[in-house]
Amino acid sequence: MLIDVKLIEVHIYRENCGIEYLLLKRSPSEIYPLLWQMVTGKIKHDEKAYTAALREVKEETNLDISDIWVVPNINSFYDWTKEYISLVPVFLVKADMNQEVKISDEHSEFAWLRFEDAINRFAWPGQKKSLEIIDDFLVKEASAFQFNKIKI
Repeated sequence: MLIDVKLIEVHIYRENCGIEYLLLKRSPSEIYPLLWQMVTGKIKHDEKAYTAALREVKEETNLDISDIWVVPNINSFYDWTKEYISLVPVFLVKADMNQEVKISDEHSEFAWLRFEDAINRFAWPGQKKSLEIIDDFLVKEASAFQFNKIKI
């Protein structure tokens, strides 16, 4: 069995009279059709996980990002068809309020949502856990979680 680190997960937030998270709905023709998710994607050969995160945000939303943090959580799943475990690094980025979201063909719609609405749209426990950690970090001044900001 292999351990595979070839995917990333990126949560995008903005401050609009409170914190909102960007969720994307998968297109009907994609894998996991109509599933609400954050930005996800594959790490290219010889690409660092955080640069893949920045690239995928641009490809899937057309947003320019200046700040990125490593979320102290690793998502994981087991693919029984290919017999591997995938470990997925999680990132957080902040979007500027003045930018317009332009989704790729991978998605059919998007929504900016408050924490409760966003977490209720996620299907998988790992995604919910990441968002809980992120919201705790952004909302609570005394958060126990330490996020490392990456200099880009």
